[in-house]
Amino acid sequence: MFKKILIANRGEIACRVIKTAKKMGIATVAVYSEADREARHVELADEAVFIGAAPSRESYLVADKIIAACKATGAEAVHPGYGFLSENEDFARRVEEEGIVFIGPKHTSIAAMGDKIASKKLAIEAKVNTIPGYNDVIESPEAAVKIAQGIGYPVMIKASAGGGGKGLRVAWNDKEAFEGFGTCRNEALNSFGDDRVFIEKFVEQPRHIEIQVLGDAHGNVVFLHERECSIQRRHQKVIEEAPSPFISDATRQAMGAQAVQLAQAVKYQSAGTVEFVVGKDQSFYFLEMNTRLQVEHPVTESITGIDLVEMMIRVAAGEPLPFTQAQIPRHGWAIECRINAEDPFRNFLPSTGRLVRYQPPVQTMEAAAAVPHGGGVRVDTGVYEGGEIPMYYDSMIAKLIVHGIDRADAIAKMREALNGFVIRGVSSNIPFQAALLAHPKFAAGDFNTGFIAEHYAHGFRAEDVPHDDPDFLIALAGAAYRRYRDRAAGISGQLAGHGVVIGTDFTAVIKGPGGEHRHVPVTIRVAGATTVTVGERSYVIDNSWRFGGIRASGQCNGRPFTAQIERQGLWIRVEHNGRRIEAQLMIARAAELLRTMPFKAPADMSKFLLSPMPGLLVDIAVKPGQAVVAGERLAVIEAMKMENILTATQDGTVSELMAARGESLAVDQPILKFA
Repeated sequence: MFKKILIANRGEIACRVIKTAKKMGIATVAVYSEADREARHVELADEAVFIGAAPSRESYLVADKIIAACKATGAEAVHPGYGFLSENEDFARRVEEEGIVFIGPKHTSIAAMGDKIASKKLAIEAKVNTIPGYNDVIESPEAAVKIAQGIGYPVMIKASAGGGGKGLRVAWNDKEAFEGFGTCRNEALNSFGDDRVFIEKFVEQPRHIEIQVLGDAHGNVVFLHERECSIQRRHQKVIEEAPSPFISDATRQAMGAQAVQLAQAVKYQSAGTVEFVVGKDQSFYFLEMNTRLQVEHPVTESITGIDLVEMMIRVAAGEPLPFTQAQIPRHGWAIECRINAEDPFRNFLPSTGRLVRYQPPVQTMEAAAAVPHGGGVRVDTGVYEGGEIPMYYDSMIAKLIVHGIDRADAIAKMREALNGFVIRGVSSNIPFQAALLAHPKFAAGDFNTGFIAEHYAHGFRAEDVPHDDPDFLIALAGAAYRRYRDRAAGISGQLAGHGVVIGTDFTAVIKGPGGEHRHVPVTIRVAGATTVTVGERSYVIDNSWRFGGIRASGQCNGRPFTAQIERQGLWIRVEHNGRRIEAQLMIARAAELLRTMPFKAPADMSKFLLSPMPGLLVDIAVKPGQAVVAGERLAVIEAMKMENILTATQDGTVSELMAARGESLAVDQPILKFA
């Protein structure tokens, strides 16, 4: 077994690998860029080596620097994690040639299966059902349009070396095929150093189900069941679960057998994933093989109890798999939510900055440890409170994983865990995750990869978050307000006859999305517990939750709850099950006077093109005095490895440029002004 390994990655996955290495008694070496000097993976590793500037093409994607770090520290093996160089054939080969063990498949397997074009050709030769498409390199956008027309729209334009949704676009017409080709090539070059793309038919209403495989150097290959990954946004997975609520056991066995056959064909050694598109009739087609560890590997670990990172390390060290196919268990149900630094209410644009508050829910499971009986909650992360979310890498803050006795139990555990996940300083997609989990079609297992596009076609709004009892949030605001009043009443030195007097009848003023207010009568009484009456319903809330913290856990009407409550000036913000309200509690007369206060409309910014997110202005396509038409490209902003093209919403004339190419932009910063 190795004495020391280097992790050629950052963030959550680097921390995850370190946990297993420590369990196995293996020393670890981290590498870090300028942006990651104070990152969590650097702190957790036994040693750390600086490898360059913040952009990944100058640090994490430079093979020479990784190999030099291995030699300088005496690391015998390198674990690539996922992304960056994990599926780079040249890197794996060079590592092997330098006498360092690559903790992953051999470079020949990566060449055969990691390249999406080559893997599809191999699958066809192996008589595996594949999706119709064009499998050779496409040289120009004009050629892409012609090929797309031949296949028939819609088509999927995809980076050959891609993964994680980078370098992937669905085109429904010639214009989208033309533009998507250029965008995919740019994203592929920036993310993977390889700008080749190919085109295939986009199967409508598909399910995305993948099979986890493990192979060793002794010819053994097994599959560890499937993962359901159909809940996707912009072709990036949002929620993953294992097993799938859709396929039958017969389909599961057939997909597993085919995945094993494919892995054996390339003498696959290590953990890998064979991805399938599954139709309504449970027919399945090979999509691609990811020759690395997947982001969603924890759900497989949860239902099998097998540490996949440990298996990768042991296989790389030459050990045979310690179990046969028949010995692989499957217990309960696991779900993973990707917690990303993005604003769901601003079209999921990236959100960078400092984590002012980062308090994950209480963990009862942990990576590299046995799964407790009855399941629990696990958080895999690479961040900490006070740390930065940089704009140079992907948007993941953490992975929230739960394990339950069945799917309903896992969903309930996940909803409660999301309620207790406190993130401040950057926006997160937690409200969106909560809305997805509460959707009746998700609960019923009735969904496909178009689920989000279908149900949130016009974006995600606060009113899209369902709640089975919205008045409960008002009751929590009332209980919090009473706690604040009790504290004020207890302050010493109050003038006799003029101390704080706490009444029972109030008006809850609820802030609306457009600045309007809604007034709700509320009665609050305290006798041991706090009873808040909203309309016709009473909520008896115990007083055991800690005062002053954001996370509040307690009981209401005898049932446990977890919510987030915080004071912001005179307003009390309450969040529960993804729904958020901001409320003020006041006497009826004050509420009446508030109605007479004039509403100050926000400034008219329609003459400006504003940056919708923090990021780098990589291109500005217009000049002062230039006339533009609706839909015309104006600027391109890059953040978290994704290109965002800003276009004109109406015809007009550019009067002034207010930002320059190469400038780092803040949210809502003006880029240009129209006449």
